Amino acid sequence: MSAGPSVWCVADGRAGILNQTKALAAALAEHERAARLAHIRSDASSRDVILQPQGFQLMLRPDLWPMPLSALRDEQRKLLTPPWPDVWIAAGRRSIPYSRLMRKLSNGKTLIVQTQDPKVSLPSFDLVIPPDHDAVSGPNVLPILGSPVWFSQERIANAQQQFAHLPQADGQKVLVSLGGDSKTHKFTDARATAIEADLRRLAPGRKFWITVSRRTPEAIRHRFRTLAGELGAVFWENEQRDGPNPYVAFLSLCDAVLVTEDSANMLADPAFFAKPIHILKLEGASPRFDRLHQGFIAAGAARWFAGDLQTWSYQPIREAARAADEIVRLLLQRHPNR
Repeated sequence: MSAGPSVWCVADGRAGILNQTKALAAALAEHERAARLAHIRSDASSRDVILQPQGFQLMLRPDLWPMPLSALRDEQRKLLTPPWPDVWIAAGRRSIPYSRLMRKLSNGKTLIVQTQDPKVSLPSFDLVIPPDHDAVSGPNVLPILGSPVWFSQERIANAQQQFAHLPQADGQKVLVSLGGDSKTHKFTDARATAIEADLRRLAPGRKFWITVSRRTPEAIRHRFRTLAGELGAVFWENEQRDGPNPYVAFLSLCDAVLVTEDSANMLADPAFFAKPIHILKLEGASPRFDRLHQGFIAAGAARWFAGDLQTWSYQPIREAARAADEIVRLLLQRHPNR
C-alpha cells in the first residue's frame, strides 16, 4: 500500500493524447499537491494504460458500446483488473467507453477525469476538462485555455543541463515550431515558401531552433531541414535522425517563438514558459481554432506574426495546475484528511 493516490493515465497510444493525461498527473504530483494528498493509501500503482480497441464498436457513439472489453486484445484487457486506481485520467474518444466502464467496475470509488470534449452525457464523468474553445459547460466541467501541459522543475533542469550548449550561441534564440495538415488546416507549399522567406530575412543576428511534428508533410520537413543547414540553425525531427529530443530545452531557453496555428498543444507549451508567441498562418480556418487563438491573444501570450519578432512579458499560463487543484479538491471530498 503506497502513500498518495494512484493515478492511471489512459489513452490510445498517440503521444499528443497521452501527454495531456500525463501533464495532469505530473501537476498533481507536484510537492504542494502531493503533500495535501499524502494521507491517501492506495493498493493500486500509478501507470500509463494504453487501450486500442478494434472491431465494429468503433462505428458506434462511444457511450453506446455494448461490450467495451471485447474490443480489446487480451494483453490490454488484462490491464483493466483490480485494484482500481484512485484517479483515472483519460483522453481521446476511444477512451470514453472505458472511462464509463471504470466508474461501474470501481463502484464509483475511482475519480473519473476526462480531458477534451467527450461529446456524450457529461454526468458519466466526475470531472471534464475541455479546452475553453470547445464551449462545453456543466456543473462538472472545468474549461481551460488550450490543452493541459506541464513541465516539472526537474524535467526542465535536466533538459537545460543536457543541452547547456544551446544558449551559448550568439544572438536572439527563436524556437520555430512547425505543425502540419489537420482537418481544418493545410501546410501548403505556398505557406512553406512564405515562412522560409521570413526566416531567411530574419536570420541575421538570430539563432533558430526548428522542430517539426508528426503531421508535417515530408517535403516540408526536408525543406526546413535544408534551410536549417544553410542558416546554421538547429533542426530536430526525431531521435533516430537527430539524437535526444531538445524540445523542453528549446522551450525553456528561447527568447521568442514562431508557431503554426494548427495545434493547441504547440501554443500551450511556450505559454507555460511565458515566451512571446508569434502565430504563423496556414491555409484553412475554423471557428473553434479562431476561439483558441483569440484566447491566447487575450491572455497576452500570443500575437499574429506580422513580419517581425517582438518580445513582451506576461504571466505563465499553466492551466494544468488549475485543473490539478480541482482534482485535489474532489479527492479531498472523498478522502478527508482527519
